[in-house]
Amino acid sequence: MKVKDVVSGMLTVVVVLAIPLTVSAEDLKKQMIDQGRYLIQVGGCNDCHTPGYPQQGGKVPEKDWLTGDVVGFKGPWGVTYPQNLRILFSEMTEDQWVAKAKSLETRPPMPWFNVRDMSEPDMRAMYQFVRSLGAKGNPAPDYVAPGMAVNTPYIEFYPKNLPGMQASK
Repeated sequence: MKVKDVVSGMLTVVVVLAIPLTVSAEDLKKQMIDQGRYLIQVGGCNDCHTPGYPQQGGKVPEKDWLTGDVVGFKGPWGVTYPQNLRILFSEMTEDQWVAKAKSLETRPPMPWFNVRDMSEPDMRAMYQFVRSLGAKGNPAPDYVAPGMAVNTPYIEFYPKNLPGMQASK
């Protein structure tokens, strides 16, 4: 075998192996956005942060996702409202989101611990997807402390019949 043939064969292998590695920045961004969309869907974010999503069986157009809701969740913690994530993300950088997500701790029923425990690439993908939607809608109502008047619709979250609890008279 000639040296020329060996070198030619090696160059062919290098070129063939390099082909899958040549992905454009645009393709990478699209992959991140698609991954973020997937995480939002399977993570249940739309269940609370998109008005009417559960009632419509998830059949809300993507252009209307994650705009927050005026329907609150009332429990021993007070009344919380699903935040408009599109406004929130439009007001922060990706690095700011990652820092916030890594230290996230909110009131129920938000499963903040699930977000906090995500991998950083997933946090970044989520950010890229939400930012791709653009800012839309209005901020959610402010938190209402326990015992204060609530002037919006709300869903009650009060545990009942827990083991060890005495029945009320």
